[in-house]
Amino acid sequence: MESIKLWFEDFAADFRQNFIDEDRWKMLLEGLGVTLTITFFAVLVGIVLGVIVAAVRSTWDKNRTAMRPGIGKVVLGFFNWLCKVYLTVFRGTPVVVQLIIMYYVIFASSNNGTLVAILAFGINSGAYVAEIVRSGIMSIDPGQMEAGRSLGFNYTQTMLYIVLPQAFKNVLPALANEFIVLLKETSVAGYIAIEDLTKAGDMIRSRTFSAFLPLLAVALIYLLLVVVLSWLVGKLERRLRSSEH
Repeated sequence: MESIKLWFEDFAADFRQNFIDEDRWKMLLEGLGVTLTITFFAVLVGIVLGVIVAAVRSTWDKNRTAMRPGIGKVVLGFFNWLCKVYLTVFRGTPVVVQLIIMYYVIFASSNNGTLVAILAFGINSGAYVAEIVRSGIMSIDPGQMEAGRSLGFNYTQTMLYIVLPQAFKNVLPALANEFIVLLKETSVAGYIAIEDLTKAGDMIRSRTFSAFLPLLAVALIYLLLVVVLSWLVGKLERRLRSSEH
């Protein structure tokens, strides 16, 4: 019993030193806010960029054989090639390397690390979102496009009002899981001196020389966020399945 009592006393002292003294818990709270901010805006960038790339890629895949030779086909082919290069580069290189290149090379004159992180993570996520959305678009029956054209819609209107809503419904769970992955990927933002959640835990460790509790707290916060998001994704999947009946 005495050893258990001593263990609890040591644990309480470590807890107080790491989180209570000098209000160090606020560092974790502020870091969590930075992490959620980067994740939220990176998700928006990823969705916009991913949908644009997916639309270009799926349009080329669906229409390249039927298109007449001319400037339109050349332009669409060029943009499709550009999108393929983008997908290859950003899916084939580590996100931390992309982040460092963005901060120290492309935006070397910028002091706004948070904005650079949003762009880096958003552009990286957009490559994965593009392929998810493209697979959703390609899964839609070609008759849906013909139905939209018969209603008087042009190609763009048919994509916006008929094809994309159905595609998003099909790929929404996969998109949600991609954004969960993005949340965890932002943990490397500290490489460019951003005081996110992971960096906050490391800063506490550097001041108290105690690694276990700060890093455990960071891991538990990430775990809690992922569990909550996974639960929401599960509810979304069940709702989508029930709406099909």
